[in-house]
Amino acid sequence: PAAAEACGNGIVPTTSTTMTLALGDALAIALMEHRKFTPEHFRTFHPGGKLGALLAKVGDLMHPDMPLVGQAAPMSEALLVISQKGYGVTGVVDDAGALVGIITDGDLRRHMQGLLDLDAAAVMTRAPRTVGPDALAEAALAQMQDRKITCLFAVADGRPQGILHIHDCLRAGLV
Repeated sequence: PAAAEACGNGIVPTTSTTMTLALGDALAIALMEHRKFTPEHFRTFHPGGKLGALLAKVGDLMHPDMPLVGQAAPMSEALLVISQKGYGVTGVVDDAGALVGIITDGDLRRHMQGLLDLDAAAVMTRAPRTVGPDALAEAALAQMQDRKITCLFAVADGRPQGILHIHDCLRAGLV
């Protein structure tokens, strides 16, 4: 009767539901701490959604088929690679396969005069921005946005492992 009277006056008992939610959250946190639940575990069990996307690694999103040319490659070859791969850039590697530079649209514009008479080493920007394959894709996206660039090469031990385009981050739901 008292509960029915309280409901009739517009007062609904909500304390029990609130306490149950708080107790459930407290138990979940205690269990996560006990089992040493990490963001990696969360990413494994809940890969979808915004939080799962924020925990994606560069290696999960990068493309292994990269636009690459050697330092001695003529610019006609470099232009062909840039056009074929569709990223708007090409990486430049040394004889050991290490990434030593990148050729971007801006580099092409700066060297327009006599461009086809040059090789990749003469046109490239040395020591390009890179990211590791194990880095969070969110950090790579932040680097791209800060530098106003559209691609990053994922590099391990100096060698390119893949390329990440800003569109890959958008498709993954990072923005």
